[in-house]
Amino acid sequence: MLRLIGLLLLTSSCLAQPFTADEINAWKKQAANVTIVRDMWGIAHVYGKTDADAVFGLLYVQCEDDFERVEMNYVTALGRQAEVEGEGKLYHDLRVRLFQDSTLAIKLYKNVGAEMKPLMEAFAAGVNFYLHTHPHVRPKLLQRFQPWMCLLFSEGSIGGDIEAVSVNKLKDFYGDGSPVKIEEVNNDDGFEPEPKGSNGFAIAPSKSATGNALFLINPHTSFYFRPEIHVNSEQGLNAYGAVTWGQFFIYQGFNENCGWMHTTSQADVIDEYLETVVKKGDSVYYKFSTGLKPMKTTKVLLKVKTTDGFVQKEFKVYYTHRGPVIAKEGDKWMSIRMLQEPIKALTQSFQRTKSRNLADFKKALDLRTNTSNNTVYADTQGNIGYWHGNFVPKRNTQFDFSKPLDGTNPLVDWRGIHASNETVQFLNPAAGWLQNCNSTPVTAAGPNTFDKKKFPTYMCPDAENPRGTNAVRVLSREKAFTLDKLIAAAYDTYLPAFEKLIPSLLSAYAKQSKGNELLRLKLQDPIQLLEKWDRNYSATSVPTTLAIFWGMELRQQVTSAGGQWDIIEAMAKTTDDAKVNALAKVLEDLKRDYGTWQIGWGEVNRFQRLTGKINETFDDSKPSLPVAMTSSFWGSLAAYGSRRFEGTKKMYGYVGNSFVAVVEFGKRIKAKSLLAGGVNNNPKSAHFADQAALYCQGKFKDVLFYKEDVLKNAERQYNPGN
Repeated sequence: MLRLIGLLLLTSSCLAQPFTADEINAWKKQAANVTIVRDMWGIAHVYGKTDADAVFGLLYVQCEDDFERVEMNYVTALGRQAEVEGEGKLYHDLRVRLFQDSTLAIKLYKNVGAEMKPLMEAFAAGVNFYLHTHPHVRPKLLQRFQPWMCLLFSEGSIGGDIEAVSVNKLKDFYGDGSPVKIEEVNNDDGFEPEPKGSNGFAIAPSKSATGNALFLINPHTSFYFRPEIHVNSEQGLNAYGAVTWGQFFIYQGFNENCGWMHTTSQADVIDEYLETVVKKGDSVYYKFSTGLKPMKTTKVLLKVKTTDGFVQKEFKVYYTHRGPVIAKEGDKWMSIRMLQEPIKALTQSFQRTKSRNLADFKKALDLRTNTSNNTVYADTQGNIGYWHGNFVPKRNTQFDFSKPLDGTNPLVDWRGIHASNETVQFLNPAAGWLQNCNSTPVTAAGPNTFDKKKFPTYMCPDAENPRGTNAVRVLSREKAFTLDKLIAAAYDTYLPAFEKLIPSLLSAYAKQSKGNELLRLKLQDPIQLLEKWDRNYSATSVPTTLAIFWGMELRQQVTSAGGQWDIIEAMAKTTDDAKVNALAKVLEDLKRDYGTWQIGWGEVNRFQRLTGKINETFDDSKPSLPVAMTSSFWGSLAAYGSRRFEGTKKMYGYVGNSFVAVVEFGKRIKAKSLLAGGVNNNPKSAHFADQAALYCQGKFKDVLFYKEDVLKNAERQYNPGN
């Protein structure tokens, strides 16, 4: 039941816990060991005496650039979104609390070793010192950060594993029947949502014009989700790249020795079990082998913001020896198991940023806590490597772990973890390059890189996608890569999905227009444009507009039917009527919205940044920039997910290429990078949208990696708090 919490409690919960004089003095002392240099793009280069000093400065500058995102990442990880955003987030919070909470994090923190504890303390100190020195900043919830908060991410990274749990099914199981509208992020406008993921390329010296390994870092995330930062210490830390707001390690980036790029993996690391439940009085058991096991139960208390104050919701939640109960199917309860090793995961995430060579990097991989990622790698010794997943549980291969399993059978339980050298991986392939685009590892170094049948099915179930085939195409044709050629490959304009789709449309039109003069005349001109189209996008291309709008319309029809694995193939196999009618509808829609169907793609597809808020708003009447890039769904390597928003007719980007970098690992690091918009979330900042034009044109800026170059191009230099 929900019950009202008194206004006194509401008021006191919003007051800041005062920082003590001793704390403030200690923070000032640590701040004196940190120098921050902002370059002409506003990029923060943080220099500390120790790793802990560098972490202190790293968190301080993140708060300077976007405290709201730093705070909200931890509000989310604490399972307290409903306290800020209301009941729409209630079951999101419950989902988090099933796996982690402050009590568990505090308990784990007591066992953190001497290497990581100072870093975690510095993390909290950096944020708290920012709040102390910026009293005008009003946190939405978190008035004080604690060192143990770093352990709220069960796999050390972005906490994405728990998203495998459906909040709707969670509500159906744990809800009391009261109407609660679950708030989801609206990332589509009636069409199938933009696919997310990333691209990583590694080029060996044999395919490099300079004889040095080259590297592409290309995460596809929500815009402004990861800022560009450089962090250094006198203890050997010198990492540049993208950091997730509020975390103290470079997530995707490079140091003077090597680079690491994570792409989303489909390696099966999460399992669901159908439990046979037996109730005896007030006790609940589940069948296991020939006996019964008692369900562990605990209470979860959640607060929810309402117009009248806060209300509290109490849940009684259930656990088997595998993990929490998350749903019900028929008369069975469903439990789930996933990795829960936050200390090791956080350690691995930081250790890899200090890798000096391949052996160091492998040592970090041996911690085996990176659940959601593949890893592409390159280094100064000329090595390139690829690891498909990292944490992979061992299972009995007679079972299909892609589906819920019979929880009564002990044979379906995990049998430990695969050693890191047992996973799918490649080092220095003969092809001279490696790639992953959230695609099958079978083509990581070209067609038939390895025999998938030699590995358990659960280890690499990933399918190929248009980006993967495109990557193989662009990497296979070049013999002597440079940084500029690597950029050109990463921004290749070909859209391979339409290789199959456009011919199927042309064939359908030929059949349907035969004897139908009205249809023939209506579609004749757009069909001729599509027939001559070379499948390359550009900002001025009318056939790009036609193809993408037609493809979106057809895609929606296919996905609404459900059950499709290869959506492109399913679209190509739709009826002739469906294809032709979809094009006719698109022509009418374009005329209605833009006055003509003959409109270039860049007139429709735009970049705009107005507010800096987490949920950005868009306005057709305000300035925006044309963008040639397209959705990665069509095989565009440079991904740009755009859609209409409330009140707009034009489509605005919100996900895709965010931070992008290319690196050459010679005796001296050379690198170039791009960031969507700019590094600061304040519209009044000069660095709010100073990279926008470059971003839209795919023109990279030089990375300032060495301190002498940073100082030559410094906009300002200061200590935290000054």
